[in-house]
Amino acid sequence: MTNSIAIVYAVLATLGLKIFIDFLARAKARTLYPPGPRPKPLIGNMFDFPLTKHALCYIDWGKKYNSSILYAEALGNRVVIVNKRDDAIEMFEKRAKIYSDRPVIPMVKLMGWQYNFGFLAYGEEWRQHRKISQQNFNLKASRKYSLIQVKKVHQLLQALHDAPEDFDAHNKMLSISLAMEMMYGLEVKSIEDPCIAIADEAIKLGSDLLAPGGSLINIFPFLQHVPAWFPGATSRKQADIVRSLTEEMMRIPMDQVKTAFEEGRAVPSFFTDFFEKKQTFGASKEEEQAIQNIAYTVYGAASDTTISATGFFFYFMAVNPDVQRKAQAQIDHVTGSKRLPTLEDRMSLPYVEAIYREVMRLGPPLPLGVPHRLTEDDYYKGYLIPEGTAIFANIWAMTHDEDVYPDAFTFKPDRFFDENGVLNDDDRVLAYGFGRRICVGKHIASSTMWLMIASVLACFDITKTKDENGNDIDINGDILHLGLLKWAPYYYYCYSPDLCFHTQVKKPSLCVHSKRDLLQPRK
Repeated sequence: MTNSIAIVYAVLATLGLKIFIDFLARAKARTLYPPGPRPKPLIGNMFDFPLTKHALCYIDWGKKYNSSILYAEALGNRVVIVNKRDDAIEMFEKRAKIYSDRPVIPMVKLMGWQYNFGFLAYGEEWRQHRKISQQNFNLKASRKYSLIQVKKVHQLLQALHDAPEDFDAHNKMLSISLAMEMMYGLEVKSIEDPCIAIADEAIKLGSDLLAPGGSLINIFPFLQHVPAWFPGATSRKQADIVRSLTEEMMRIPMDQVKTAFEEGRAVPSFFTDFFEKKQTFGASKEEEQAIQNIAYTVYGAASDTTISATGFFFYFMAVNPDVQRKAQAQIDHVTGSKRLPTLEDRMSLPYVEAIYREVMRLGPPLPLGVPHRLTEDDYYKGYLIPEGTAIFANIWAMTHDEDVYPDAFTFKPDRFFDENGVLNDDDRVLAYGFGRRICVGKHIASSTMWLMIASVLACFDITKTKDENGNDIDINGDILHLGLLKWAPYYYYCYSPDLCFHTQVKKPSLCVHSKRDLLQPRK
């Protein structure tokens, strides 16, 4: 026992000495790094990193240190924050060869999320996944999913009409059921479906663990070897729960697809098309694994950002009635108030397009994106950025940059029109990321969001709730941090005037009223 304790102390002493020596070496080179908070001995900037609303904190850092590029480090981990769009484009796109890797996050593997190809290291395995994704989700190929998108959006409209008070459930149904049918050809019937419940729980728990400060395992990787039963190993226990949920997320749709094939009722989808090809022509294990990983990534992660963006849209409409009425007038003019908008109407509805751009600008679901990793030392604007540094694109800072978007915190779709009233060329949605790591499903995400916006505005008025005296109840527009870099507007939903007036708990602050019945288009 005494020898064991001595060994532990010796290891800790050696580790401490190494950290101290590294600190001295970095302190010497500190003047070459981008500006940032001054590191403390041994721990660096460990206590300078924010635990919530990270993007806003890094904007304040930029002002304090008068720099759009910021540097901090903690216990051997180097981080650079990029607050300006031009810098992000230069690094992630013009220097993509060395800025396209991903940091190794120990918690990712512990939770079983290594199958999410967004976390894959930059290499041949990632290139295979990327190639398959581009073949299936490029602008032309993505159109094959349009009938599914229309069906799911129309189901959302019907659900809002029948039970508007269950908006949160309808929102999840839209995002996850769309992903399930596109990826696996499976129809999700209810919010209680295991596919939704398990995905919801796994993403919530996992996001908390991946957030900066969410787990010491990401700072001290050796802690991943501590067993879950060990006292105090809370995040290790939580990781095991997420891993179990993740395995179920992958198993359930796979089993259902195989059963559908055996019973002769499989329908075309991303995975079933491959499964049929495999049975006819064969396929390598690597290709099959890549197909499974991509399908899981879309189902398990990508759909969650749509949920957040949809919530932002409803909030912005409720607090901007003039914008809502202007969009509805344009929709009525194009459709004649006799049918629902279609994807073919997109070019004819420029104001709806501007609303889509402004929703994604003002409320990006992933304010800091997913970090890139530098694969070799680089000099940028005279600063040294060391190999292995994690680079975060502060998308929130870029989309709220007053130099680019005057009055940036105001919802103004008109900012996307030129002096002649024509949509300008600012059509890039930064929320989809940069360079070789840009979201491969951006075309599907874009068309889904646009169709949802146009369809909801065609059918419903979104307003603030009124109190017993008929006065509007202000909506709490605070941003709620939900863990892994993702935010959503924080407010209460309500869609029935009776419910609004008679609720016995916290007063809801948003209502959706049927504008007209277009759910069954007139002949």
